[in-house]
Amino acid sequence: MEARATVKYARISPRKVQIVLDLIRNQPADKAMAILHHTPKAACEYLEKLLKSAMANAENNHNMEVSNLYVAECHVGPGPILKRIRPMDHGKAFRIYKRTSHITLVLKEKE
Repeated sequence: MEARATVKYARISPRKVQIVLDLIRNQPADKAMAILHHTPKAACEYLEKLLKSAMANAENNHNMEVSNLYVAECHVGPGPILKRIRPMDHGKAFRIYKRTSHITLVLKEKE
């Protein structure tokens, strides 16, 4: 049995999220929550909320024991890119790419 939670169109670069996901992969859910709470990265805010959601899904929808959960899978993919233009000197323009992410987190129960 597995519980899954996703966040779509998160306004953070997938590259920044991947760094934090590597920290919590294959960790128990409570330890992963502690890691996210004490890591000073912008992605932790999104991932902490996502982990809470996945834990609630496991408990309420699948009747899983929260103390036995661990982060089985977690991955991030690129979402649509918001393209903006910043004017530069001599009539030039500089492209700004505001990247978004789709993040998926899967919790499983230890046997």
